[in-house]
Order: sequence, then structure tokens, then C-alpha cells
Amino acid sequence: MAAAAPVTAYAQAAAPGCEKIRGYLEERKNLVGRIQGMSKGGKKLDARKACGIFGQLANNGVTMIKWLESNKAWCQIPDQFIGGIKQDNVKAVTIRGQACKVAAQMETMEKRARQQAAQGGGAGGPSGPLGGPGLTGEIKIPQGAL
Repeated sequence: MAAAAPVTAYAQAAAPGCEKIRGYLEERKNLVGRIQGMSKGGKKLDARKACGIFGQLANNGVTMIKWLESNKAWCQIPDQFIGGIKQDNVKAVTIRGQACKVAAQMETMEKRARQQAAQGGGAGGPSGPLGGPGLTGEIKIPQGAL
């Protein structure tokens, strides 16, 4: 995305209609900013949020690449810029796939946990969120000579 500045300059000086690229680049910049904001301070990305944002970023890339290729000559867009956007989009699609896979796994695990909780924790009776009666605070004290 470092190549955005030269293209913006071209778009400003080029033929009418070429300024549309600014909208695509601004949207892309905002999405990347949201992703960076989610991981500030060494925080790990939330897979569900990352899946959605990387999906938007990938869609932006597909739309922008189509526009760039069809307006390349008219707006004097360098091949290097289009190639850079294509590479960025391949990365965005790959990361989106990974994030969405993790989000789906999280959803499956949470669904199983809800089902187990609704069924009373499985065959051994009530259990805690990690399994076993001790994790819920329901440890029975033995009766007898105390």
C-alpha cells in the first residue's frame, strides 16, 4: 500500500473519473487501521472480528483490482501498483481464511460447551467449565467422624 501516494497524484491530475481510486484507497486505509488497532499493545486479534474485517479488505481488493485493470490506461496507473495491490489482496484472503477457520472452531467449541452445560455436564453429573466437579465449587465434604 506504499504505492498509494503516486497513484493518488496520478488520479488527481488524470482524466475525469480517475479520482474514484481515492475512495477505494481510503476504505482500504481505514480497514488496515482497524486491524492495527485490534492488535495494539501486543493483543492477539479476535478471530471473529478479524474474519469480518479481513473479508471486507479482500472484497475491497477484488473491487479495486477490477477497477484498476479496466481504468489502467485512462488513469495512467502503473503496473507495479496493480501488482502490489494484487499481492496485498492474496495476503488478505489468506489471513481471512485462517481467521475465519479459527472463528468457526471457536463457535463449535462454545456450542459444545453450551450443550454440555444444558445436559448437566455429561455422564458424571454437573461439571465446571473445564470439566470435573471441583471447578464449579461443588466439592462434597465426606460425612463421617469429623
